[in-house]
Amino acid sequence: MTAIDLATTPTTTSADASPALRPPPRVRRSPLVPSGFTRCGLLSWRRQAGILHIAHPFDERSISDAVVVDGLVALVEAGLLAGQEQFESAAMGIIRTSAATSDDAWSAFYDNSLRELRTGASAFAPVHERARRLISGRTVLEVGSCFGFFALACAVDGLRVSACDISPGAVSLLSRAARRRGLPVAASVGNATALPYADESADTVTLIHLLEHLDPAGAHTAIGEALRVARRRVIIGVPFEDEPSPHFGHLVRLTEDDLYDWARAVPHAEAEVVLDHGGWLVLTPAH
Repeated sequence: MTAIDLATTPTTTSADASPALRPPPRVRRSPLVPSGFTRCGLLSWRRQAGILHIAHPFDERSISDAVVVDGLVALVEAGLLAGQEQFESAAMGIIRTSAATSDDAWSAFYDNSLRELRTGASAFAPVHERARRLISGRTVLEVGSCFGFFALACAVDGLRVSACDISPGAVSLLSRAARRRGLPVAASVGNATALPYADESADTVTLIHLLEHLDPAGAHTAIGEALRVARRRVIIGVPFEDEPSPHFGHLVRLTEDDLYDWARAVPHAEAEVVLDHGGWLVLTPAH
């Protein structure tokens, strides 16, 4: 899962008790800062009649997950954007206005994002690199796939890949991206707490930056489901944050202790905890 998460429900922040009640931001592309707008990092903004207007400079050559997230996080930190619904609405607006057509915009977004992840230019690249090194076997199920960058990268590596996400929109985007690239990724709508897959149907099941979106009971259930479906390995990766990021839909702050608590709470044949750009719990199913 990348930073823009389409799979979870909107949340609120203490700074803005009802961000979901705000009208969605309005987004335009402008190579220069428009008159009346104020520059904030990669983006510029103004507020008019209670509506946040955002201008961005990105086109088909530059649009990517990394620049969208970096730009919007700057607005969050400046107190201009609040809550997951506002964040995701702004992100979708930036992506869709980066090219003349929606298809061109999404194609460029995927091409550039995948290239940045593969070359290490994205801040999220080390997370994907670690997860790919931990895979065991030839079949992989990514749970909570969002845009599906990890699933697509695994398919490029020659693995047989399935992916699921609770968001039909995210699944549709991933399916179209896989078809454009001729990659055999089988994407489905599915909930991490009730996976629509048979027992022991994938060698490796990944939960990458997913469990911070769930409450403790949901996280335990999701881990149990992953262990049910995995033949050889479950890979769990989580961020370590000072506070949960509501604009990303994060519900809980996780630490190394949570990884050990999860390992003690579920049956398994072996568990390993790794600290690298957050925390990792690698479980061997007890089949």
